[in-house]
Order: sequence, then structure tokens, then C-alpha cells
Amino acid sequence: MKKLIRGLNEFRQNYVRGHQELLEQLSHGQKPRVLFIACSDSRVAPNLITNTDIGELFIIRNAGNIIPPYGAANGGEGGTLEYAIDALGIEQVIVCGHSHCGAMKGLLKLNKLQKDMPLVYDWLKHAEATRRLVQENYPDLTDEEFIETLVAENVLIQIDNLKTYPVVKAKLHQGKLKIYAWIYKIETGEVLAYDAKTHTYVAPQSQLPIDNSSDDIYSLAPSVANQTPAVTSKSIANLRTQLESLLAKNPQSSREAKGAVKSLLTLFKEAKQEGMTDRELQSYHALFSEPVQTWSQKIYSRH
Repeated sequence: MKKLIRGLNEFRQNYVRGHQELLEQLSHGQKPRVLFIACSDSRVAPNLITNTDIGELFIIRNAGNIIPPYGAANGGEGGTLEYAIDALGIEQVIVCGHSHCGAMKGLLKLNKLQKDMPLVYDWLKHAEATRRLVQENYPDLTDEEFIETLVAENVLIQIDNLKTYPVVKAKLHQGKLKIYAWIYKIETGEVLAYDAKTHTYVAPQSQLPIDNSSDDIYSLAPSVANQTPAVTSKSIANLRTQLESLLAKNPQSSREAKGAVKSLLTLFKEAKQEGMTDRELQSYHALFSEPVQTWSQKIYSRH
């Protein structure tokens, strides 16, 4: 509690003082651009991962980022959804799942939950369709892969549930509403978005129109070939060799793709520890952007 009180004081002293005009505007009403449906998990922070400010996101949070089908529950999700779209005029909805989701793990032990936590059991039954779909269509997954697939499929099933609401149906029919499926990876901070054309999760940036004025720091980084390395130690040279070798790999399975991602994260961490410059690291990030997207497609492919 002491930490929270200190945080309140810092908020008033730092943020409030620098955002008086914004807060004054918001005191007269809100006009959020996006309805963001996320899990209650403390490791997921919608405004933080999207770098948005107060007033930009209208947020629904619950265990498992679940939206029960229309008429199936008396919770607040339906009313909040209706208010967001009809009263606030929101035209974009994001349903965002996340890696290592406890709610998805709970789907694997519903019988135990029915006895120990009956309210949790009643809630997770709204995601029972996710468990059945994955069990019937992905029979050869490891436990870890099964959870990851539950996360990915659950987001899509909750979007199907969203579309059962009259307000959503109407706006979709009018072409006034767009719905996006995201997965946030806690371990890397990466966000993947579902691509209906390829039935895979890809980098969200790949779904945006090409914009040559992009100020993405990685797109501005020079290529490694044109850059003079600032560090020439043997350890850095060895890391460069390993990175170049990994760049040439072409994983053929979900397991190999996850291994490649894990190796890349380890190499980036070691490179930073060894003193590789931020500029060179950014160059490698740019080089690996397309391969990582391909690897992610193999990991989260939906067939």
C-alpha cells in the first residue's frame, strides 16, 4: 500500500502537472478510439503495450478476455460493449489474448475448478468451445504448445461471440466497425495480429498500408553491411557470427520455430551484455523482422 500511495503522489507531481490541458478536456467527456478487450492478468497493461494515453482506450478486462455469447450471461461485458459502440461511437475493437494465460490453463482442469472455485468454473465454461476445438483439431501438441494454441484460438472464438451481439452485427453490416485479434507475448513484449487471409498470427505492422514516412526506429536503422562496428571484441564477433547463422535458418516445424525465437532472444540479451551498440542491435532487429514474422506464423498457424 505504501508503494501505491507513493505512486499517487508521483502521479500528481509528474503526470498531472504536465497534462493539465488534457485532463481538463477529459473532464468534459471521453472519446476513446478503441475498445480493448483484454485479460485481467496483472502482466498485461493495454495502455502500456500500445503506448496510449488516458482517454484513448475503452477497456474491458476479465479472466481469459472472454465475451460470452449474446444472452448467455448477465455480466457487465454485454452492457459495456453496447455502451462503447452505441454511446461512444467506437469503430475499432481489439480482443487481446496473451501467452501463459492462467484462464486457458484453467480450461484443462474444469472438473477440479467446479469443486474448488465454482464461480471461476462458471465463467470459464464460456470458453469451453475453445478447449473442444483445440483438442479435436490439434491432437499432437505438447502441453506448452496446447496452451499457446488455446490462447490463439480463444481470441478468435471470443470474436465470434462478439458478432452475436445486435449492436456489433448492425455496425459490421454498415461497414462501421472493425475487429482485430491480437496476442501479447509476455516474455518478449511482442504483439501478433491475426491475418484472416493466411490464417496465421503476424506482426500488426504488416497489416497497415505502406507508409514511407514511418518513424519506426528499426526501419530507420542502417543495414549491418553498411555499418562500421563500434565493438570488435572476440565475444562480439562470435555473436555476430551466431546471429548471421540464425538469420539463414529456415525452421520447418512449430517446435523448431520456437527454438529459433528463443535462440534469438538469448543472442540479443548476450549482445547487449557484451556491449554491442544500440545502433548495431537495431540493425539486427530490422534484419530479423521478416524471419521472426515467418517463425511466428509457424508457431501460431491456424489450420
